[in-house]
Amino acid sequence: MNVIPSPATEAATVITAVLSDLRSGRDRGVVVDSPPGAGKSTLVVRAAGEVAATGAPLMIVAQTNEQVDDLIERLGVRSPEVGVGRLSAVDYEPSDRVRAHPSCRVAAKVADLGSPAVTIGTAAKWATVTEGTWPQAIVDEAYQMRSDALLRVAPRFERALFVGDPGQLDPFSTVEVDRWIGLSWDPMQSAVAVLLRHNPDLPVHRLPVSWRLPASAAPVVARAFYPFTGFRSGTGPGDRTLAFGKPAEDALDEVLDTAAATGWGLHELPARFTVRTDAEAAAACATLAARALTREGVASSESGTGPLTADRIAIGAAHRDQVAVIRSLLPPEAADVTVDTANRLQGREYDLTVVLHPLSGRRDATAFHLESGRLCVLTSRHRHACVVVARAGIAELLDAHPSTEPVHLGVPVKFPDGWEANQSMLAHLYRS
Repeated sequence: MNVIPSPATEAATVITAVLSDLRSGRDRGVVVDSPPGAGKSTLVVRAAGEVAATGAPLMIVAQTNEQVDDLIERLGVRSPEVGVGRLSAVDYEPSDRVRAHPSCRVAAKVADLGSPAVTIGTAAKWATVTEGTWPQAIVDEAYQMRSDALLRVAPRFERALFVGDPGQLDPFSTVEVDRWIGLSWDPMQSAVAVLLRHNPDLPVHRLPVSWRLPASAAPVVARAFYPFTGFRSGTGPGDRTLAFGKPAEDALDEVLDTAAATGWGLHELPARFTVRTDAEAAAACATLAARALTREGVASSESGTGPLTADRIAIGAAHRDQVAVIRSLLPPEAADVTVDTANRLQGREYDLTVVLHPLSGRRDATAFHLESGRLCVLTSRHRHACVVVARAGIAELLDAHPSTEPVHLGVPVKFPDGWEANQSMLAHLYRS
């Protein structure tokens, strides 16, 4: 009889294989695919510590300043004895997390960092470095990195570990990119996609467990956004609970109760075509977050039991103007609730999330609003429950607007496409 390994054992087996490939030096690159909350940053920090322990200098490439500072904080906790150099802009002001690191130096030039064991900066900053090479590099959130950005930093390292989530947002551009479509080095493809097209024999590992998503969410998100790889939750049914101390008084409270009980809730408004900043939908998002606070929510998990506080709640939307409207409608007691776009919520986690569906109130289903990565980010930030706010009619909108994107020779087909992912998520929400 086959014995199914525990989530911890299964994850440890993959991580051991990743670190073994990294230490062997057989390949110039090692790729690690990760579902939401599978411990990407933990792997990066552990790998950095192992490389530093060998005495070989290491460079780390992240995509945003927030990611850089987060990694520095984690390095300080796990390996405080390892010297870190933070490459930055001339006017960069170190955050509290960077200042808290016991041995971190900040400078705009590599020469001013004092040859630390680990040098870390954004891809944009590393692109300005024209001298020096490192035997080993780690590229964090590599699926967010455009391939041309990798080309600019590749001369700086001999081999690299690429870690990222293939199901989330692809790189984007504000200029026309049609001239490169179909080319194997298309800059609008992710760094990993182009890397593997030109180096198909590189080892690829997949982290099999999400430690963020609860048992109620992992199979739903995996089915919608990771149909060929899959993953499971690190926790089982009943390991996490969310309960409210005050009884429900209206439909909004009932949606919160449903989400607390099943992990998912759908607050559906009447079908209507609206402007992007739909006031009724925005108000519903703000009210749901505020109600979760006033009803004295309590979250229990393997990490302990505590009150549901404003900083553990997030509201996600597709556009910045939607974010601004929702934030303006939050009452004072909910001022610390995070309200942001999918792009900026990437990599973060909360106990409860409220999502304004990208297709809510729309007349058409554009490529932007159908992008599977956007919905994946929005619906995979929570540890306990996710509530989706949407106007009725999305299913009909999807049926009336099948994909009309042109098909180009030489362009890898991405699975799942946004149409399929939206249908999968919507079907589950209606069943909840």
